[in-house]
Parts: sequence; C-alpha cells; structure tokens
Amino acid sequence: MKKRFLFGPIILAFLLFFTTISIPNSWLEAFVPKDRVEKSATELNPMMFQGTYLQSKMLEDSKYLPIYGSSELSRLDPYHPSNYFEVNNKGFTPYLVGKGGSQSLIHAINFAAHMDQLKGKKLVFIISPQWFQKKGSDESHFAPNFSALQAYDLLFNQKIDQNVKKKMIKRMLKYHAVKNDALLAALYKAELKQDHTTLSLLSPAAKAYRSVLEKKDLYYSMVDSPGPERTISQSVKGKSWSELKQMAAKLGEKESRSNKFKLIDEAFRKIKPKMAKLKNRKKHLSYVQSVEYGDFQMMMDVLKESGADPLFISVPVHGKWYDYTGVPKKGRTGYYAKIKKQIEAEGFQVADLSGHEYDPYFLKDTIHLGWKGWVYVDKAIEDFYKKDSRS
Repeated sequence: MKKRFLFGPIILAFLLFFTTISIPNSWLEAFVPKDRVEKSATELNPMMFQGTYLQSKMLEDSKYLPIYGSSELSRLDPYHPSNYFEVNNKGFTPYLVGKGGSQSLIHAINFAAHMDQLKGKKLVFIISPQWFQKKGSDESHFAPNFSALQAYDLLFNQKIDQNVKKKMIKRMLKYHAVKNDALLAALYKAELKQDHTTLSLLSPAAKAYRSVLEKKDLYYSMVDSPGPERTISQSVKGKSWSELKQMAAKLGEKESRSNKFKLIDEAFRKIKPKMAKLKNRKKHLSYVQSVEYGDFQMMMDVLKESGADPLFISVPVHGKWYDYTGVPKKGRTGYYAKIKKQIEAEGFQVADLSGHEYDPYFLKDTIHLGWKGWVYVDKAIEDFYKKDSRS
C-alpha cells in the first residue's frame, strides 16, 4: 500500500514532465503577452539574457536598438539611454542586454545563438576596462551569466566558422559551469577531437535536453520581471548636447558632495572606511595583458561573420581614483590604444571616450558610467544610428 502511495506521485510527476515538454513551442508562444518584448527592454532580466526567445523577437523588430554591456546598464539616471531616447524620439527604442559579469565570452555565445538575425543589424556594445584583468573572466563572473541553452545551441550551430567555434568551446571548457554539465562537456570534448562516435551517441540526448531548455525559456518569457526601479524624467527632452552636459554636471555635483573624487555619495560611503588600505594598493594592475582580448576577438569574429553593424563604446576608468589606488597610467592608456586598434582592425566603429578619465561627473563611481558620461554615450549612439551602415 505504501509503495503505491510512494510511486504514484513519482509516476504523476513524470507524466506531467513529459506532457509539458511535448507541448509544441508554437502553442506556448501564444501565451507570451504581446507587450512582453517591449516591457523586457529595460527589465535587465537575467532569464532574458540567458534565453533566446525574447531576444529573437527583439531582433526581428526594427524599432529596437540593442545595447550590450555589463553592470553599467543598471546605473539609471535621466541621462541613461533608456530614459533619454524614450523622451526624445529618435526612431528607435534601446533594448538593454547584460549585467555584472557579462563579459566578452558570454556575449559571444549569445551572439552565436542569434547569428541568423544579426545581418545588417545595428547594435551598440559598451566595453568595460575592468574585464581586462590578466586572467579575464573568472568563475564567479562567468557562472551566473552562463546560458546552458546558448551553449547547447553553439554545439549544434553549423553556420558559425568552425575554427571560431572550436576556440569558443576550448575556452568554455576552462569553466566549472561547463565542465560540471557532464553531457555538454563530453560533447564539447568530442567536438574538439572530431570524435564522431561520441557525437552520434550523445547528440540525441543533448537535443532532447535543449528542447527542455527552450521550453523553460518560453515559460519564463511569459512572466514580467520587475527590473530596476526606474522613473521617466522629462528634464532631458528637447535639450541641446551642451545643455545636457551642464545639467548632468549639476546633478553630479549635487549627488557627490561628500568627497573630492566626485563619486556618488552612496558609493563613497562604502569606500570611505577602507580609504587608507586602498591607497597605492594596485601598483601592479594593468589592463594591457589579458586573456580577455582573445575572448573579445572571438566575439568580434561572430559579429563579423554574421554581418552585424556594431558600434563599440570604449569607456574610461576614473582617473583620480585610479591614481589614488596607484594604478599606473601606462596600464590604462596601453589598454585604450590596444582595444581601439583591435576593433578598427575588424572594420568596426568605435566611440573612444578614453580621453575623459579626469572629466568630473563622467563616471558615477569608480568604474561605472553616469551623469555626463551617459550624455556622451547618447550622442555617440544617436550619431551612429543616423549614419548609413558601414559608411
């Protein structure tokens, strides 16, 4: 009797599971609200970043201009692109993709999953100098941003250049988030060795699991995510760039009265108790040598092969703060020159904002754009959008 009670729920669970995964995706898509893509544009929802459905729908719609980056995207203020372009209609809606730890390799996997939709597509990519630590993205940054769905998509992607694919797979196998998925790791290793026997044996299971992940993505796509607190500000409507810079500087001054570095007060309060320990602590830091450059190249390779039209935005560090912590200037200026050269070598456009290291109120804290910095980004985006592709 007890065994029947024990196995009953288990059997029911299996039946529900197989019923759920057997539902055609087209049926599930019918339950995704019509305004879901529009709402997700500023939600900064990790489920959207790690899925494919909402991004695919966004890329199908010409009204969206995707902006890829990392934690700076959540630094909202009146000058942030999501606010500026909402109250100043320039013919497009920014769509934010990325969060803290979303670095080059994470974006490369994502772009590979959408290669068919990127031809001729304008997009913006914000580069953070902090990605270019010597060892690049560590496990603590990679794992929370890793998408199993996109990783399995890469495995079965026959359109991507095979050399680029192998480089990406080899790099991804360095991370426990990939190695701990026994099925994915085995297939990735087989792909590198061209072990067709293993590929043939395990591919059916991998495709079935990918189907489950696709269903999961669709279920998550049905539900709104609250996203960061956001207030639409009309204060930036119809203003000239000169006026916007002055307004942004005034707001920055108002919000950073507690310190000589002109960091937002909220951030400085957290730093202040550690000031003595932080002075000259990073004398050996440099962004010139990093495995991130290889990841960044793979990401550009995917964009180039797909025929995308990206604008890269090179963001500076906070000069005064980096001087205080002892970071050598050559480790910064060398990075700015190197990343610009790497981008231009692929024929892509770059808005180089590295000359603003010491520009007050350009960054909101030690590393993130804000206030005046967003004004310069907005102008670069608007100019890029108006320009004919690859002209």
